[in-house]
Parts: sequence; C-alpha cells; structure tokens
Amino acid sequence: MPSLRLKVALAFSGATIVLLLAQALGVRALAEAQEERLLDAVIADDMAAQLRNWAANPAALPPVDPALGLRFSQDGGARLRPPAALAGLADGVHEVVLDGRELHVAVARLGKERVLRLYDFSMLEHRFKDAIGMLMAGTGGFALLTIWLGFALSGLLVRQVAGLARQVRALRAGSTDAINPGRYDEREVVELADTVNDYHRRMADMVERERAFTGNVSHELRTPLTAIRTSCELLEQDPGLSAKSRTRLGQIESAAAGMQAMAESLLALARAQPAGAAEPVALAAAIRTALERCAARPGVSALAVTVDVPETLRVRAHGHALAIVLSNLIENAAAHARAGQLRFLVENGALVVADDGAGIAPDALAQVFTRFYQAPGGAHGHGIGLAMVGAICAHYGWTVGIASAPGAGTRVSLALPGLAEPETLHENFTNA
Repeated sequence: MPSLRLKVALAFSGATIVLLLAQALGVRALAEAQEERLLDAVIADDMAAQLRNWAANPAALPPVDPALGLRFSQDGGARLRPPAALAGLADGVHEVVLDGRELHVAVARLGKERVLRLYDFSMLEHRFKDAIGMLMAGTGGFALLTIWLGFALSGLLVRQVAGLARQVRALRAGSTDAINPGRYDEREVVELADTVNDYHRRMADMVERERAFTGNVSHELRTPLTAIRTSCELLEQDPGLSAKSRTRLGQIESAAAGMQAMAESLLALARAQPAGAAEPVALAAAIRTALERCAARPGVSALAVTVDVPETLRVRAHGHALAIVLSNLIENAAAHARAGQLRFLVENGALVVADDGAGIAPDALAQVFTRFYQAPGGAHGHGIGLAMVGAICAHYGWTVGIASAPGAGTRVSLALPGLAEPETLHENFTNA
C-alpha cells in the first residue's frame, strides 16, 4: 500500500510536470506563430521595397527564368533552381520545401509582369528549432527536479501525520500515555489527535467496564456453583443415601463442575485472555466426556454415536475450551440429525464430526459461524452455539471448517495442535 508521503509527492510532481509541459508546449506554439508572423512581415516589407526599386529603375528587374516563365530573384542562401511548379502560385507569401529546406516564396505583380522572389531562412529555422529543443530539454530537467523536490517537500508536509501514526502505534502496543496535541501545529493533525484521544479514552472505559462486568459475573456464577458442589460433597457423606441417589448426586456435582469450568473459560474468552496453559488431552476421552455431559440435552440420547478415534491420540489444547467446542458440535448434530448417525473420526489430519442429518443449504453455509444467525427452516435455537465454536477456535488458534449439502449431512472439521493441518473440506472453509 503506497504511503501518504508517496501519494503527496506523486500528486505534487504530477501537477507540476503537467503545468511545465503545458507551459513548454504553449511557448513553443506561440513562438512558432510569432516566428511566422515576423517572417511574413519581413518578407512583406522587403518585397514592397523591391517593387518600389524596380518600378523606379526597370533595368534592375530580375531576369525571366526560363523554367518559370516569370521574373525570378532570390534573397540569401545558396542559389537554387526553382521548380516549374512555383509558377502556379498565387500572389502573396507562401512556404515551400525545396531540397529538404523550408523556404518562403513571395509572388507579386509589377505592371503586367509577375515577379517571384525566394527567401531562404533555413539557418534561422535551424536556430529556432535548436532553441525549442533546448526549451523542451530544460522542461524535462525541471520535471526530474520536480520529482525530487516533491518527494523532499512531501516529507515535510506529512511529517506530523507520520509522528501521529507512530504515537497511535504506541497506543496499540499498550502505551497508556495519551497523544499530546500540543506537539503539532497543523489544525487538521491536532483535530485528528484529539479524536484519537477521545476514541482511546472511550475504548479504555468500555474495556474497563467489560472487565468489571465479567468479574462480577464470574463472582456471581462461581458462588452458587461452589455452594452446589459443597452441598453435594456433604450429602455424599450421608451413610443413609441410596446408590441411586449417590449416582444422581455425582451427576449433579459433575454438571456443576463442568458449568464452573465453562464459566471460567467463557469469561477468559470474553477478556481475550488464555484460560490456563494448554495440556495434553486424550481426544477420545474428551469426546466421551462431552457426550456424557450432553446426554440429557434434547435429541442427543437418540443419536447412534460412533467414536473412531484412537485411544492413545492426544492433542495439546485447553481442556475446558475443547469441551465447550465438542459439546456445541454434538448439540448441533443432534438438532439436525434427529435420531440419525453421529460419527467422530480423524481424517486428513483433523477431527471430523459427521452426521447424516438434513444438511445445510449453500447460501446458509457461509454464515453458520455468525452470531445469532439461524438458517431458514432449520432447527430451533438461538444461533449462538456455532458462533461460540468459531470464537473459541479463533481465540486459541485452532482451525474449524464445515462442509454440508441439503440431504447429505454435515461434516465439521477441527484442527488441533498435535494433528496435521487438515485439507480443505469446502470452499467456504473458515480459518479461525
């Protein structure tokens, strides 16, 4: 992308060069016109003087040229033999080319006779052309100088904008110092600095409010979830609790723990902070755990699930974030497959979640990761699940893609650290 300085330099140089060329061409055209007028005036004066002299002294009349059939004389230059075609010229001054030279011919009447007089200004013409050539060469030199001056002056013109850009980059890098408008003396740059400062202040306030809000939400969610888990632990110590109740109690505690981990992951995602360090995760076990947590969700228990993932396969990922992604993919498959097949497999270096459901229309496929988007005629939902999957993948540097067609089911590909890069599943493949 060209810089502002280069654009200013090109604009300044281009405008100046156009003006120089227009001026040079105008001077050339004007000089040629003035030259012709001057030569015509000189020839007219000389011819009038000759006619008066010949009228006063007929013996001084030039001889009749046998080729022309009229009296012929020449003023200056090497003697030329005039061609017979000159005899057909009308009275007046004419410009002709003889032997590669531009010549002027004056034809006039003296009594009953016609007199033709030839003027050779070729030397003057050559000097004039040399002068015009020097003018055009000088214009070219000035054009080159203008380019250099334009680039040099543009640096002075945009230096304050460049300084402001450096300070804005410092703000983006994390500097908390506001831009000082007093450093600039150009009104537009000062206004831009004030605008950037105002925008930066508002953004900082918004981020601070967001952090306070997420902190409050984290606290408010953590407190009841901790109370639920604590109550479950206390109830487990009751010796009179039946085995069935203990199983239910374990499910409650597991769900509370999952909710607490999910809340922490989502809040970290909202704050754009990593939710703990990545760790080796057994992929098959993570899939089964996600299936167990989603077992009570509508449609999940009716799926015929196949997990074709090696038990020894491990990936480096944030476990809670991966659990959220897998849970949303399972729920999405359950909503579309409707008691169909759901298969997990590793293919082309990626985890593939495939169902044999109704599929997704091509025009809706490109928008499935858009928040709150719901395909026309699709399953009921809020359009949040796949949007959350896309956001988590973007945050952790994973790659997610989706391929589908109406009536052909849906295949979601998830590339995780530890797996090879997946091949493209669809032209709408999303690089998160």
